[in-house]
Amino acid sequence: MRDPYEVLGVDRKASAADIKSAFRQLAKKLHPDANKNDPKAASRFAEINAAYEILGTDDKRKAYDRGEIDAEGKPRFQGFGAGAGAHPGGFAPEGDFETFSFGPEGFTRTTRRGRGGGFEDILREAFGSMGGAGARGRGGPGAAFEAEDFGTGADVKAALTVTLPDAAQGVTQRVRLPSGKDVEVKIPAGIAEGQQIRLRGQGMPGPGGAGDLLITVSIASHPIFTLDGANLRLDLPITLDEATLGGKVRVPTLDKPVEITIPAWTSSGRTFRLKGKGFPAKAGRGDLFATVRIVLPEQSDPELEALMRKWRSQQPYDPRKGM
Repeated sequence: MRDPYEVLGVDRKASAADIKSAFRQLAKKLHPDANKNDPKAASRFAEINAAYEILGTDDKRKAYDRGEIDAEGKPRFQGFGAGAGAHPGGFAPEGDFETFSFGPEGFTRTTRRGRGGGFEDILREAFGSMGGAGARGRGGPGAAFEAEDFGTGADVKAALTVTLPDAAQGVTQRVRLPSGKDVEVKIPAGIAEGQQIRLRGQGMPGPGGAGDLLITVSIASHPIFTLDGANLRLDLPITLDEATLGGKVRVPTLDKPVEITIPAWTSSGRTFRLKGKGFPAKAGRGDLFATVRIVLPEQSDPELEALMRKWRSQQPYDPRKGM
């Protein structure tokens, strides 16, 4: 992210009032609802919000000026025994970090915020109180806006990809918001492909309150398993002798391998069902379907080839009969 002073267009010696005024003017100019035909408006609006998060808070501004945090508000390593104003590990007490948890009532948020943010109040002041009650935006220079002209801030969409085992067992993933802030999202066990998670109040701010963050979860393809609803499918390689004579074979699952018995004279394509070894969906855990594939040795074997030639001449059969 760019230098927040540069983003807001203010001097490094600017007063708090000057910074607030610069933010108000830019917020009014760049708000997505006022620039609906500009696809870049949302990102520019997020940038000025992130800049004001730093410069609009006295402690954060001082920490940034001292080089203790970067333009995204992240702590910089100060070294051991850092000078005045440093904190253990280089972290300032006003650090803004949020964790989202999934429970019976949906997603809930736990937050640890710094002091003196307030850009939503400034947005309300900039858009909601100019010109008094009844003032409406007319689109011309100096036009005034009411809160309902802009409404709630815009929703922000994000995509998150998790592995199949993580989707089955649950995982905590870190997501970076357009403002530059990181949030940790706890993905519940058994989340479905394409399921959307809504984090309320984590979208773009607006006079009527912040919008929501909408995270669409995708499940990455797996080298062994294929997800089919709540069921899992896999190809199970077996040897020629296992197919002919039968035997016990280990089958991988999302938990730990299990052993199944392959009956003698098992052909490729035969499918074995392992009940309850599939994906732990909300409606109940699915099954695992293992389809047999007969695999020959990697290298040719003259003795086996001789046996097959003898077999073909003495015991001919046609598996494609009737096709």
